[in-house]
Amino acid sequence: MRTDTAVVVGVDGSPNGLAAVEWAAADASRRQRPLRIVHAFAWPAMFPPVPPHLYEEAKRESTERVLGAAVSRARDVAPDLDIGTEVPAEQAAAALIAASGHATAVVVGNRGLGGFSGLLAGSVGVELAAHAACPVVIVRHTVRLPGPETDRVLVGVDGSHDAERALQFAFEQASFRRAGLTAVLAYRWPESTGPGDIVPLVYDEDSLRDDERRALAESMAGWAEKYPDVGLRTVVVHGRPAAVLTDLSAGAELLVVGSRGRGGFAGLLLGSVSQAVIRHAACPVAIVR
Repeated sequence: MRTDTAVVVGVDGSPNGLAAVEWAAADASRRQRPLRIVHAFAWPAMFPPVPPHLYEEAKRESTERVLGAAVSRARDVAPDLDIGTEVPAEQAAAALIAASGHATAVVVGNRGLGGFSGLLAGSVGVELAAHAACPVVIVRHTVRLPGPETDRVLVGVDGSHDAERALQFAFEQASFRRAGLTAVLAYRWPESTGPGDIVPLVYDEDSLRDDERRALAESMAGWAEKYPDVGLRTVVVHGRPAAVLTDLSAGAELLVVGSRGRGGFAGLLLGSVSQAVIRHAACPVAIVR
């Protein structure tokens, strides 16, 4: 299998993992790429009362069961898909980060079998989003509810370098799916941009909104011509980006954001908006670095 063109999905036997397999299989089929299923589950250390041969047999049977269920689910989605499986020695996050260097995308469930039930996003997904070399898609096993952007791809735009890469991924996804694309710019003006800045006491709200609309139009320049098959819609909203994108995510096919926007600290690998939508969005989320 040519892993440099594969869609990679991490599985651990959880319902969220199987939902990720469905998403990844459909994406690989649309892209005409192979699917690579990776099972890197961390087994606990063996305790003395357990005979070594029984422990190894249980690991083997569990691995075969998890991979078999994943392959079967992928075949249900795309019967003719080129599917490969792998059981790396590394821990899940390390194995998937390594795989991301030669993948089109890495897909995981938002929470696996490990962790605490109160967490909305698993540590593997968050670590992947911060360190992977390709787009990371995090899928939640849940019933899709209708919303204003139902059956459309949603992308957050803020003019940053990561946002430009997110736009490219979002347009590709919309084109593959024959779906519309909604580009969203959420702004909070006027606000301080650094220590010592003076925020104007009086400002024209309409003028500020027009400025943001022009900024969004500039971000879209050229994309509509490159993807004439994608029905583009733009939305400019005054509000916190994470909250705006989360509210609009209900019913959407996919929400795409850059890993870091214009704000925040340069040393952070994952911005506050991407962290928030990973945890709270109602649809699959793609983080693009």
